[in-house]
Amino acid sequence: MLEYVTDADDPRLTDYTRLRDMELRKSLEASRGLFLAEGEKVIRRAIGAGYPIRSVLTMPRWLASLEDVLGDATVYVVSDEIMSGIAGFQVHRGALASMERLPLPAVDTLLKGGAGRLLVLEDLVDHSNIGAIFRSAAALGVDGVLLSPRCADPLYRRAVKVSMGAVFSIPYARMDDWFGGLARLREAGFQTLALTPDQTATPLDVVELADRVALLLGSEGDGLSSHWLHEADQAVCIPMSAAAMAAGVDSLNVVAAAAIACHGLMRSADRVG
Repeated sequence: MLEYVTDADDPRLTDYTRLRDMELRKSLEASRGLFLAEGEKVIRRAIGAGYPIRSVLTMPRWLASLEDVLGDATVYVVSDEIMSGIAGFQVHRGALASMERLPLPAVDTLLKGGAGRLLVLEDLVDHSNIGAIFRSAAALGVDGVLLSPRCADPLYRRAVKVSMGAVFSIPYARMDDWFGGLARLREAGFQTLALTPDQTATPLDVVELADRVALLLGSEGDGLSSHWLHEADQAVCIPMSAAAMAAGVDSLNVVAAAAIACHGLMRSADRVG
């Protein structure tokens, strides 16, 4: 159903209010049970993953590209100028969709569901980093992601956009118990590996991997907490170039480290493909 809107302050568009105000958006999206998908590809992936559409906001020239997947959804059509005024930025991918959130699975659902490789993220607060890590995890075949209580929301618009919709294709759950979370992993039969830049740790590419492995990644600044480092079964590292280390380049950013580590997790021949 098409509805043409000529005023950026039209109350029908409240799902799209002040998109650059992160704190407002986090509060609004949580209270309304929604998230935003940006661009045709991401919207298609969200719909394909089963997220119901609340509404779509787009411009006339983009209507045809989404027509086959929108069904009877409410579509608000605006001019380029109004779209920029509502969004606070130039929307280059043509459309924004307000989608209903689905209930998150419980942590035990992931742990008891046959997953063999998990990422466990502790206190990553940058939405771009969360999105990029989910994209790497999905692309390389990781079975799921566990988030500590303070991790950023994978369904925040920036995370969804950076992941190109990969957040819809990999199961994830949020821990309610940070302190005892690793004990639950061990009880479920997971080998827990703590990724650290410390080059005295065992290189990830030589560790003997168990059938079920959970790789722990820490926050952007401080890395893993001392509690999780000590609780893990083993500390592992990505070997760095000696010349780079001598020049002061002693670590990778968390996104690059996650991509390399995901590839390392999947090295077992019986997990290829």
